[in-house]
Amino acid sequence: MTRTVRPPGRRELRVAALLAVLGALLAGLAGYGVRGTAQAADGGAACRVSWTADQWAGGFTAQVSVTNLGPAVSGWELRWTFDAGQRVTSAWNARVSQSGTAVTAANLDYNGSLATGAAASFGLQGTWSGAHPVPGDFTFNGVPCGGGSGASPTPSGPPGSPSPTPSGPPSGSPTLPPSGSPAPGCGDAAVCSGFEDQTGSAPSGAWTVVSPDCDGSGKATVDTSVAHTGSRSVRVDGAAGYCNHVFVATTKDVSTVGPVVYGRVWVRHSTPLPAAHIAMITLADARDGGRDLRMGGQNGALQWNRQSDDATLPAQSPAGVALSTELPTGRWVCLRFAVDTTRQAMDTWLDDRQIAGLHVDGVPTQDIDAQWLSRTTAPRPTTFRLGWESYGTGDDTLWYDDVALGSTPQSC
Repeated sequence: MTRTVRPPGRRELRVAALLAVLGALLAGLAGYGVRGTAQAADGGAACRVSWTADQWAGGFTAQVSVTNLGPAVSGWELRWTFDAGQRVTSAWNARVSQSGTAVTAANLDYNGSLATGAAASFGLQGTWSGAHPVPGDFTFNGVPCGGGSGASPTPSGPPGSPSPTPSGPPSGSPTLPPSGSPAPGCGDAAVCSGFEDQTGSAPSGAWTVVSPDCDGSGKATVDTSVAHTGSRSVRVDGAAGYCNHVFVATTKDVSTVGPVVYGRVWVRHSTPLPAAHIAMITLADARDGGRDLRMGGQNGALQWNRQSDDATLPAQSPAGVALSTELPTGRWVCLRFAVDTTRQAMDTWLDDRQIAGLHVDGVPTQDIDAQWLSRTTAPRPTTFRLGWESYGTGDDTLWYDDVALGSTPQSC
């Protein structure tokens, strides 16, 4: 018996088509999990990435800002590939992990919600060998960002304009331009000195010797045998013991420098930073009762310390200290810093390397600036002093040269 097979009617075709569409939708949604799609409403790129790298031999830091170009999300993951041997060693403001060449940065509890057009910023530090190209294959919650990253492969240098550039660091973080010539030029900085105008052995003119807390056996002299450029520097012999500290302070008025205070100091010191707390650069803070912001060291690494409550940057945990760096001995190094007077934002660079642990962006980060941000008022520096101060142990001989403090960034 021959059976006639009837072709499907319009109703069956409509049902089959609907089932196919539903299956495709379910398959697509399965790839997004609980985060949801970040695809732009017009089908375009899911995000825009700004990537600013600061690199040195064998290492780098990167400041990353990702802008959501799609619908609002309550959580995000940014993924990319490091295919030239780069390895992530630490990160802040995001959970960053690496498996082989694949890198994933995920939001923290406080920065997961992103409306359309909103951005989140984070930083990372790592190592590289051979090459360090800027990534170009970013995906946001599984969707390609496309359209390029807006990345900048050039070093970012120390702090700069308080208004972030399109490829600059996270909002709220002052930045510096790339290093230029090692010459001591300072432009229109309020303080600009290579100490070449000093005529005797005792600092004079725009500089005076001070001991803000108590007077001991520390000494500060003009040295004509060791200099970074020219023929003179300031030598500081700082002995162990609380009262043996000594500083040279500018006599110029720096109370109106800003809104971001940019500093540059060439320094050469003789002894590795001790485990105990020491200070080398101090800035009296008019908004904190005149108590000092102090750049120095603790646990063998560079740190900022606040005199009023002894808060430190970074936190003195093993993880926090690891995000700072030692101060090299026996050679001149360039320290640069930026202190914002309009909000809690700071950065510090050593020889054009941004120090991840000395970064304040207004968002508390464990092991870095959570303790520092317990004080919410932005500082207002009114003095600029260079010297040595120990708090029981630790002594050193240091030289300072080619120093600057002003309202615009300085190059090393």
